[in-house]
Amino acid sequence: MDFIHEFERLQMSVLFAKGFLSAGFASGIKEAGGLDLSLVAVNGQSPAIAASTFTQNLAAAAPVQVSKDHMSKSSGRVSAVVLSSGNANAATGQKGLEDATLMCDLVASGLGINADQVLVCSTGLIGIPMPTEKLKSGIPKLVKLLGDSPSHGMNAARAIMTTDTKEKLVALQGSNFRVGGMAKGAAMLAPNMATMLAVLTTDAAIPEQLLQSSLSKAVESSFNRLVIDGCTSTNDTVICLSSNINRDVDPEEFASVLSKACRSLAVQMAMDAEGATKYVTVRIAGAATDEDADKAARKVAASQLVQCSFYGSDPYWGRLASEIGSSGVPFDLGRLEVRYGSVVVARGGVTAEFDSEALKSYMTGRELEVECDLGLGTGVAEIITTDLSPGYIAENMRTS
Repeated sequence: MDFIHEFERLQMSVLFAKGFLSAGFASGIKEAGGLDLSLVAVNGQSPAIAASTFTQNLAAAAPVQVSKDHMSKSSGRVSAVVLSSGNANAATGQKGLEDATLMCDLVASGLGINADQVLVCSTGLIGIPMPTEKLKSGIPKLVKLLGDSPSHGMNAARAIMTTDTKEKLVALQGSNFRVGGMAKGAAMLAPNMATMLAVLTTDAAIPEQLLQSSLSKAVESSFNRLVIDGCTSTNDTVICLSSNINRDVDPEEFASVLSKACRSLAVQMAMDAEGATKYVTVRIAGAATDEDADKAARKVAASQLVQCSFYGSDPYWGRLASEIGSSGVPFDLGRLEVRYGSVVVARGGVTAEFDSEALKSYMTGRELEVECDLGLGTGVAEIITTDLSPGYIAENMRTS
C-alpha cells in the first residue's frame, strides 16, 4: 500500500501536463547540501503561453524584478523557468540583478533560446549574495538533466524546498486537459501571496488573457487566502505555463480546475507550515459585506493569541470576539455566534451550553474549522491559518 501511495505521488508534478520537461540538481548553494537548482522547460521548439503573479512587497527580490521584465519583453511567451533554493537573492543590489539575469542566460544558452523567454525564481536567506560560481557550474549541468520521468518531476519539486518537510505536488485531470504543479512554502505566509514559489503547467490551449485572468482568480481564492504569520515575502511568485496542445477546452472548466490545483498547493503549505501542529479554516459569516467578512477573517487568522489557543486546543472564543471587534468592520457582540466544528460555544455574545467532552475531542484534532457568525448580513469569507507553536519560534529565532 505504501508503494502504491508513493507511486501515485511520483505521478503528481509539473510533468503531469503534456509537453514539459524538468530536472533538479545539487549545485552547492545550500551549505547543508541537497538539491538546490530546479528547471521546468517546454518539450519542443515553441514557447509556452505564460501567466504570472508576483509579491506585492516593495522590497521585491532580484528574480522577481527580472521575471517581470522578461514577461513583458517576451509578451508572455516562456520556454523555461529556473528556480534556486538556499538563497533568496533579495536585498542584494546590482549584483543580485546580475546573478538573476545570469541564471536566465545560462539556461537560454543550454537550450538554444532567447534569454527573455526564461523566468527565474529564488527562495532562501535574504541579504546574502548568491554564490555566482556555483550558478555558473551548476546550471549547465541542470539543463543536461532535463527529462520527463516521474523522478525528474520529483527532483524539480525537491530542489525548491527550504524549511519544507515534504514536496508540495498536484495533478488534476480535466475532461480533455491536465493541470500539474509544484510549490514550496512553509513560513512568512501572508497575502498577498505567501512565502512561496509555485509553477503550474497545463496542456490546455488557453488564450493568454484568459490564462492570466484564470490564474489571478485562482491565486485570489487560494494562496491569497493563506495567513500563517502575517509576514509577506520578497520573492513570492506563481507561474502557469500552457503547452497549448489540447484544443476545445471549456474556459470555465479550466478556470475551476486551475483554482482547485492552487487550493491544493495552498492547503499543503499550511499543513507543512513551520512548527504547525494544526491546520485551521477560519470562516466569518453574517457580515454586512463579503469585504467586511474578509477583513475580520484575516484579523482573526493573523492573531498570535488566537493561534496560540489553537496550539493549546483551547476553544477560547473570547479572543475571536476581541479580534473581530477591533478589526474595523461593523460588529455587534450581542449578535455573535461562535462554533468550533459543529459545537456552538457562544450565542448572542455570551457562552452557550455545550458538550465539553465532544469539544475537547474535536480541538485535539489536526484539522479545525472555526466559524463566527456576526448576524448582520450575508457577507462570508474564509482564510486558512495554523496554530503558533514553540517549533515556529525555534525555527525563526535565528537567520533562516
